[in-house]
Amino acid sequence: VQLQASGGGLVQTGGSLTLSCAMSERTPRSYTLGWFRQAPGNDREFVGAIFRSTGTYYADSVKGRFAISRDNAKNMMYLQMNGLKPDDTAIYYCAADSSLILRSIRRYDQYDYWGQGTQVTVSS
Repeated sequence: VQLQASGGGLVQTGGSLTLSCAMSERTPRSYTLGWFRQAPGNDREFVGAIFRSTGTYYADSVKGRFAISRDNAKNMMYLQMNGLKPDDTAIYYCAADSSLILRSIRRYDQYDYWGQGTQVTVSS
């Protein structure tokens, strides 16, 4: 399983950005796909995840502003980010979890596969 995140950039407060995660074709549809972020000096933080290609879960800090979607036909996952704030500035990573355990989807150590990060910077 290989993942590659893209779409980061510089955006003003209140702006929008869509991140993409390209997955290898062998990525099972049953895998949980997640987004995490890491700001300098901080631990890697859960942003959101899509479980078994249907259920979506979000961190409280992004709920109502971010939305995750998955296109199995294109082997892609997306993170639509609206209402961006300076606190959203971080490197964003996409990841895949083969465990199929719902209660663990917020734990970064649960994920087996990671893409390289893409930088998101929100200016004030």
